[in-house]
Amino acid sequence: MDKKAKKRIDVLRKKLTQLQQQLAGAKQQMDDPDEVRQYESQIAAAQAEIDKLKDS
Repeated sequence: MDKKAKKRIDVLRKKLTQLQQQLAGAKQQMDDPDEVRQYESQIAAAQAEIDKLKDS
């Protein structure tokens, strides 16, 4: 892994943490069910990118 990939993984991990907190809050309120699905898809996309960067 090069320096650029490591930096991108760090950024994605921070984003994942933030998204997970937002997802937890959205699940507690459940005002908009689409919001929960949106956060879940963003989390999945970020996790997939992290896995892709680790494999390369």
